[in-house]
Amino acid sequence: MREDSFEHYYTQKPSSSLETREVTIKLKNGNSYRFLSPSGVFAFGKVDRASFLLVEYAELSEKDLVLDLGCGYGLIGITLKKEYPDITLFMSDVNERAVRYAKINARDNNISAEIRQGYLYEPWIEHKFNAIFCNPPMAAGKKVWQEIVCKAPSFLTKGGRLEIVAFHNKGGSRLEKLMREVFGNVRTLAKSGGVRVYVSIRF
Repeated sequence: MREDSFEHYYTQKPSSSLETREVTIKLKNGNSYRFLSPSGVFAFGKVDRASFLLVEYAELSEKDLVLDLGCGYGLIGITLKKEYPDITLFMSDVNERAVRYAKINARDNNISAEIRQGYLYEPWIEHKFNAIFCNPPMAAGKKVWQEIVCKAPSFLTKGGRLEIVAFHNKGGSRLEKLMREVFGNVRTLAKSGGVRVYVSIRF
């Protein structure tokens, strides 16, 4: 990925001209959901396979309070809400365009969610969640993904979990190590090719 393309989706105000494409996520259980994917937002015009793996193997319970951190156009959180209607969904992203289209996609998929714009956990001060899901922007540098992991326990209830997806050989192994250091535990929930879903529990 070109650096300027990355900057477009990991900045507050993308500079790229706006273009939208319709994408569909098709789950192994046969369910499928449609989304508008805008330019200047991660995974423009496609369903990112790491995000797909995170959704497919998500561990959720009824009534969970769920945060989709760095939600992009809303693929992860909205799909989870469709699959688990009793959860309460919260989503946020630093990218204003991402937030705007996450709201559009939530409306079009007929789901309710609290969607806010802001850097990482800043929109959720004084909130706590049962589960945080994240496909972290590894290319943004270690400061960002380290902050995602290190601050997660403060935003999780006792027994709450952080579920993160990453390419194991592209920073995922370092992320896994940090999760073990911060939480005292980590396990690989799923893997496909080089992509792995890591889970840590706040005890």
